Amino acid sequence: MRNKRLLVTGLKSGLLLFSITGWGQLMAQVVKGTITGRDGLLPGATISSSNGSKSTTTNLDGTFTFLLPSLGKQTITVSYVGYLKKQMEIVVSKGVNDAGTIELSPDNTGPSSILVRGTMAPSQIKAYSIKRNSVAIMDVIAADAIGKLPDRNAAEAVQRMQGVAVARYHGEADQATVRGTPFAWTSTMFNGSRLPSSNVLGNRSSVLDAVPSEMIQYVQVAKALTPDWEGDAIGGSINFITRTAPAKRQLNASLAGGYNSFSQNGTYNASLVYGDRFFNNKLGVMLAGAIWDRQWGTDSYEIAYNTGLSDATQQKSISTALLKRYMGKRQTYGGNLGLEYKFNAAHKITFRGLMDKFNDIRPVYESYVDYNNSRYQYNYRYSYYQTKLNGAELGGEHQLSSKIKLDWSVSDYLSKYYLKTPGTSENNGLPIATFRQKITGGFNNLSSDGKRYWGFDSPNGVGGEALSFEPGIADKSEVMDASKLTLQQLVVSQLDTKERDKTAQVNVKFNINSRLSIKAGGKFRHKYRSSLYGSNFVYIATGSAPLQTLSSLQTTDKPGGETFFKNMGGHYNQYVMNPLTKQQLFDQFSAGSLSQNGFANYTSATNATNPYTGTEDVTAGYVMAEYDATSQLKIIGGVRNEYTNMTLNGNKANTTSSGTTIEAATVKSNYNALLPMLHFKYALNDKANIRAAYTRTFIRANFSDLTPGQSVNSTSSVIAITKGNPDLKPTFSNNFDLMAEYYFNNIGMLSGGVFYKQLSNLIFSNTTAYIQDGTNYTVTQANNLDNAHLYGVEAGINKRFDFLKGFWSGFGVEVNGSYIQSEVNIPRTTSTITDKSSLPNQSKVLFNTILFYERKGVMVRLAGNYRGKSVETINQKLGKDFYIWTDKNFTVDASATVTLTKSLKVFAELNNLTNQPLKTYMGDQRRIATAEWYGIRGQAGIRWDIIH
Repeated sequence: MRNKRLLVTGLKSGLLLFSITGWGQLMAQVVKGTITGRDGLLPGATISSSNGSKSTTTNLDGTFTFLLPSLGKQTITVSYVGYLKKQMEIVVSKGVNDAGTIELSPDNTGPSSILVRGTMAPSQIKAYSIKRNSVAIMDVIAADAIGKLPDRNAAEAVQRMQGVAVARYHGEADQATVRGTPFAWTSTMFNGSRLPSSNVLGNRSSVLDAVPSEMIQYVQVAKALTPDWEGDAIGGSINFITRTAPAKRQLNASLAGGYNSFSQNGTYNASLVYGDRFFNNKLGVMLAGAIWDRQWGTDSYEIAYNTGLSDATQQKSISTALLKRYMGKRQTYGGNLGLEYKFNAAHKITFRGLMDKFNDIRPVYESYVDYNNSRYQYNYRYSYYQTKLNGAELGGEHQLSSKIKLDWSVSDYLSKYYLKTPGTSENNGLPIATFRQKITGGFNNLSSDGKRYWGFDSPNGVGGEALSFEPGIADKSEVMDASKLTLQQLVVSQLDTKERDKTAQVNVKFNINSRLSIKAGGKFRHKYRSSLYGSNFVYIATGSAPLQTLSSLQTTDKPGGETFFKNMGGHYNQYVMNPLTKQQLFDQFSAGSLSQNGFANYTSATNATNPYTGTEDVTAGYVMAEYDATSQLKIIGGVRNEYTNMTLNGNKANTTSSGTTIEAATVKSNYNALLPMLHFKYALNDKANIRAAYTRTFIRANFSDLTPGQSVNSTSSVIAITKGNPDLKPTFSNNFDLMAEYYFNNIGMLSGGVFYKQLSNLIFSNTTAYIQDGTNYTVTQANNLDNAHLYGVEAGINKRFDFLKGFWSGFGVEVNGSYIQSEVNIPRTTSTITDKSSLPNQSKVLFNTILFYERKGVMVRLAGNYRGKSVETINQKLGKDFYIWTDKNFTVDASATVTLTKSLKVFAELNNLTNQPLKTYMGDQRRIATAEWYGIRGQAGIRWDIIH
């Protein structure tokens, strides 16, 4: 409460200062205006005084604030790459002077003129201008660049940027991380405030597949933060700037249709963007809407190993092999509203609203070969996953005097991820029907100890290779048979996770003199989180009634799409069953059907400990200074402080000789984070900068990792138990960065540098396994380790081959890469051995390459994205041979655009041209844990600039 009162007092003080100063009482020579050109608002444009002694640059929205030393007639010069310099005379009076909207004319005579008329050059100019003038170490991408590649959501939009890696969920990117660190270590922000996350796993990484890329104006990837950025970001911060009002009326539309080679179905995508200004340019409006509807499919091959056995060799034997097919429908909808009202040159208010929705309608067909229990298993599930991201923010900017500028904002964002499958209203969730069939003749590919292995693990070399799977059924007539598969288990798995952030912040900037400015501010965020994940209603057939066979129930045609698991070296059609109809599946859960077919309701006591609710209040304040030590050297230094007060309400199970009882439990976690930061920016000349920074940042523990209880997922053949750890501490990092950048004359850039992170109280997830009564269990729990470190080098170049003649002058390349090393010591829990490992989710090599061609209205881009292998889960009990890794992954995408008229373009896009699978493995790349294939997808359409 004390921290809340402090923030409220600060806000009141700011408002009092505002009221005292008065709208008409401003005393100084302040000039404000907006710079535009043919390509819209121009961020990073330079405005300088007549003698060049003073200069400033425009913000992301093209506006500028310029302090001039004297009254009367003054001459200012505005310059921007690809545009003619513009000199204009203004009459400066006391107070705030409104220069209005200054429009630059294209430079049709200079060396950049042809490039500026190209399709990508204006976007790159904007991005490089923002990067060059930023005080933080960051990379930038603009909206029109996002639209030139087949990137349909916010996560895919950032995967081309230097040092950024993405996670893919069944073929589509859904999370992003900076410099290969764990996904929760990257702060994902909208307009400067961290987004709430309804991530199903309970971590703080934001799932971005609900946000269409059309909603985004700019993306900033900050790798070394300044104190005015939120400090919980060890990897970095990705700040999505949503669309704002344009300088003049615009209306753009796009429409596309496509095809998915896996599902063998069509897709479509459409968007509409409208912006305008009214009431003598005082009111600006921006509306954007997008829809992406597609059929999709995935073949997923999953292997479970007997890691819970006591024999070291048999721990690598195979428990089950699963052939799983997804065949569903995905829908992404997005709407964005931006409003801006400019009272006068000194005061304006803004509003942003966002409504995004992602529907994942997902029938799943699972066929198991269970070696431990000598049986087949067939699961059919029908799910309707939904993700929502809604919110709004109101803010204002006020030039209170020549030396004082104040801005403020309040926001309310809600993220929700939930299951709401029709027909399961009683226990609203994911319905799963499990059928089993005994294999009586045994297997002919078992090792000498009676276990199934891959050949390289087998004591006598028997077993074959993972990606050429042969089940090894001794009696060839014992195939999966719908008349022999009997219904033995029904499950409804619940999921409803939501997180809501209410935030208020205020910033005040003081211009002490022409070389020194001080900025200070405060921020308060109240977070509410609730989670209902993994609470399962499990119905077990008791044998009191004859078991139903799959063939005796109402079924429908088997899923279509490409040949079942055609990418593996075998024939697997016997595992394709005609599934239940949706209604037949839903009917199994009715009270009458459960009673008639001998099912009993069984709810595990541990599941009752899984749901939780929690609040987290963060009170932050900072002060920083920007000092121009010389005309070339800028020093930025300051400190940020964040105080966190978290309360989590859950349940825990107490087991005694008399049984198990469930008790309410509360976890409290209060801590302070003091974060000093220091930056140096040295301009070698007007084309080159050298940057150095020391920053201290941190990351909060995930809610799910702090719960007092545990969750049990019994929907597969391996029972997965996840336990909380209320004693977790936040992870802190001391970060050191040295970067340099050089800008070519022809809209290109060369950049590179090194970085180092020193980590303490590292949080990692430890996974162990055991077998009880013939059933495999895994147990995952988060723990702290003492210290770790990460270091790396990154470099990139964007170069146009305009030194060539004619046709060849249109070619160019964009290449960036990162090499990252990390090391953490993992002590074994069962011995004195200590293993060395890289950080979870951290890839050693990240690489992007784009070969492009732009000339005479034609643009073609071929893009490759590479992410090296990374460890995903650590087995502290058994060691490195049992860590789960994600294998290296290289995808290739392509796009082409042809300009037909000034307003009309046609385009084509292709994704995953190499049909690259996503693989994970245990210890050895031959010991496959999962492998997924998605096929190739593409679309073609038109973009129409109706008004521009």
